[in-house]
Amino acid sequence: MNAPTPPEFLTPADLGIDAPLRSPGQPLAVVIGSGFGGLAAAIRLSVRGYAVQVLEKLDAPGGRAYVHYQDGFTFDAGPTIITAPFLLEELWTLCGRTFSDDIDLRPMAPFYRIRFHDGTHFDYSGDEEAMLEEVARFEPADVAGYMRFVQDAERCKKLGFEGLGSVAFDSLGDLIRAIPAFARMGAWRSIYSLVAKHFKNEKLRTVMSFHPLLIGGNPFSVTCAYALINSLERTWGVHSAMGGTGAIVRGMVKLLAERGVPVRCNTPVVKIRVEGKRATGVELANGEFMAADIVVSNADSAWTYKHLIEPQHRRVWTDRKIDKGRYSMGLFVWYFGTSRQYHDIPHHMMVLGPRYKELLTDIFKRHKLADDFSLYLHRPTATDPSLAPAGCDTFYVLAPVPHLDSGTDWAQHAEPYRQAIAALLEASVLPGLRSHIVTSKVTTPQDFHDRLWSFKGAGFGLEPLLLQSAWFRPHNRSEDVEGLYMVGAATHPGAGVPGVLMSAKALETVVPHVLPR
Repeated sequence: MNAPTPPEFLTPADLGIDAPLRSPGQPLAVVIGSGFGGLAAAIRLSVRGYAVQVLEKLDAPGGRAYVHYQDGFTFDAGPTIITAPFLLEELWTLCGRTFSDDIDLRPMAPFYRIRFHDGTHFDYSGDEEAMLEEVARFEPADVAGYMRFVQDAERCKKLGFEGLGSVAFDSLGDLIRAIPAFARMGAWRSIYSLVAKHFKNEKLRTVMSFHPLLIGGNPFSVTCAYALINSLERTWGVHSAMGGTGAIVRGMVKLLAERGVPVRCNTPVVKIRVEGKRATGVELANGEFMAADIVVSNADSAWTYKHLIEPQHRRVWTDRKIDKGRYSMGLFVWYFGTSRQYHDIPHHMMVLGPRYKELLTDIFKRHKLADDFSLYLHRPTATDPSLAPAGCDTFYVLAPVPHLDSGTDWAQHAEPYRQAIAALLEASVLPGLRSHIVTSKVTTPQDFHDRLWSFKGAGFGLEPLLLQSAWFRPHNRSEDVEGLYMVGAATHPGAGVPGVLMSAKALETVVPHVLPR
């Protein structure tokens, strides 16, 4: 196989710059982490007049959107879809650039295929007529319910995403002003209960309620406000980037490089120094201290508070409060390449097991690693064959699993679990799979903890329950430390690429204003 050379990142050094471009008196923002949230925050802060330095623990930018290159195959490590591309287009526009000049987004049709355990499937798309036909195919009597559900989802999008997504919820007043919107959404109900009100068919209830799993939530517990995801997808579509999601990361790093903002890799931050209740900079693993006027953490918020800030500086986010939080599930991800192509597998596919609510109860409440599983199967070569050698396919398959409170010894369980997944895929949708695997890599909740510094190995921080959302989530402006700010999945508004990009937008409303330079 011919192994392509991994794409290079443009750095300020390539432009003759070896440190953040900084004018006399210009404040410096240090951004911890180079996930989508950290990169978007760095772009927005640089446009607002800050000198910016991004510090990344890993050997390349991306955070949870890191890219693995192995044996000629390209694997996006985490996010695989873009559902609100205008949030990315905004970043390019702020920099005087055009997003489509750098990134080639392709719409997905269908968005997903949901395959049930009995072999039937539902093709979920943004085509209203096709969706009505799919609903009618399962239960003609639920067509009217689908139209009512679409209206509810649209209301949640307008009130929750458009109305509240970029509100920083910096004060109790922000919460009080949002209460009417929460009431109009009926946000105290779970998304499954909202769906069940409109659909009688159990398979359709699954199809219309699974979306919170994409951001770390149990559909039977998460607020129905997250029906907004359904409307986001229908309004702006589901897209994938040619070159993989990593192409977007490279594009954002390029924007920063052109603005004189370096992304320094292999640079773990081990402490946020606090003096007089204010963040004054960060200490690095190599002993170096980097002073800063403000610090922005794109790291997991629970990890940031518990491990980077000394306890005496934390009045709100104490160890006890952090430990008592309800966290999202863990993720078991198997990346593999095959020596043949599976042309009948779409880009995005859900391969569901025999249980729905019971499996989710095992994962989220019992913290038990079950014998069965439901899977997200990602085949990016359905859209972009360049992500694998000629005649081959690139895959990743993701299984929601309990976070580390399950006590699972992943060093012992990872390989048997991978083998069980391979056997199920071979028996259902990928015939002959095990004889065609030519490269393989596994990531477990333990890796999320050890490599990404994700508290409890949870994939998305705190679960997006009503009382762990908006004002109740870690604030974009720290409640404990002046000059410290949060972006990313574990702060407001939450996980998913749109959520983390919106967190950087919300940041603009709470950071001190600096005249653009």
